[in-house]
Amino acid sequence: MDTMTMEILKKIILSSHTDWCVSLFMPTHRAGREMEQDPIRFKNLLREVEDRLTAKGLRSPEVRKMLEAPRRLLQDTAFWQRQSDGLAVFFTTKQIEFFRLPYPFEELAVISNRFHVKPLLSLFTSDGCFYILALSQNGVRLLEGTRDSVDEVDLNTAPKSLSEAFLAGPLEKQLQFQTGTPSGTGMRRAMFFGHDATNEEKKRIVRWFGMIDKELSKLLEGGRSPLVAAGVEHLLSLYKEANTYPYLVEKGILGNPEELKPEELHGQAWTLVQPVFIQARQKAAADYLQLAGTGQTAARVEEAVPAATQGRIDVLFVALGVQVWGRFDSKAYKVHLHDVPEPGDEDLLDLAAVHTWLNRGVVFAVAPEDVPGGSHLAAIYRY
Repeated sequence: MDTMTMEILKKIILSSHTDWCVSLFMPTHRAGREMEQDPIRFKNLLREVEDRLTAKGLRSPEVRKMLEAPRRLLQDTAFWQRQSDGLAVFFTTKQIEFFRLPYPFEELAVISNRFHVKPLLSLFTSDGCFYILALSQNGVRLLEGTRDSVDEVDLNTAPKSLSEAFLAGPLEKQLQFQTGTPSGTGMRRAMFFGHDATNEEKKRIVRWFGMIDKELSKLLEGGRSPLVAAGVEHLLSLYKEANTYPYLVEKGILGNPEELKPEELHGQAWTLVQPVFIQARQKAAADYLQLAGTGQTAARVEEAVPAATQGRIDVLFVALGVQVWGRFDSKAYKVHLHDVPEPGDEDLLDLAAVHTWLNRGVVFAVAPEDVPGGSHLAAIYRY
């Protein structure tokens, strides 16, 4: 799995290009016969892109040059054997980036004057993903999960254990930390031994957790995905002292996470975050329906796009798998809609979603039938 952070997504969004930008999304598979079909599916997407680029007036040598890098992926057997649940590929004549992510994207190819990122936004702002931080003194794991999958994420420079955070010294030599399992509970209770060492050890653990929190904050910066902590009760309590991430779920997974596989942690975490996801989306939809007709909402692209670029949208529902083509005149603040894409057009739903997200609004990228009000988008204004 590849890492998709807020910083990476912003770079993709804000990158400028003088040639066509191609964005591809498709579901992929981790194992089984379906995995063998993934390169074929990708090849078919590239064939579609080739036809559409030709229709846009590009000459055959230009089209071949643009497709060189993505076609090389087709020959990389190892690449297709290391897939997650979804693949996102962005390329121009001069560059290519790809991300294997735990999210089963709908198959989609978009060619525009900038990269199309709407399918990625749900990874950050709605019920696309959540995180599990498995804590024990012997090791820390960060897992990224969706409803159906879980993958481990590298915590980069954060020390992975207490001994790594503080090189062994006199205090560590006189301390012993052990866990005992009370009969019938399945949970472990932390116990400290050593002369006047308990408070000092707690301080060290909190400092170590602060290092983890600092690295975690970089990875999740600007996101709203829930974070579930897993560990013995004592460690969960200390982690809350160090945590600065605002979307830490109050209730954690109790027990020693070293004894649990990622799939087991995922199952327990999902029971905690699913109500959070449902409640947030239902509340946003109810707020929209209550405010509709008061001047505090928008359901038309012509209204939502200018408002999004001004940072006026607080919550936006936008339909996945649907494109509304046109152009936004940023000087006149006017939207021009077209039934079929014309040169210089872009998906205006994507544009509204991107600007809402960049301005710290909440974006729910959902199936068309889940957009409240029955339009392709539904926006709640900040002001």
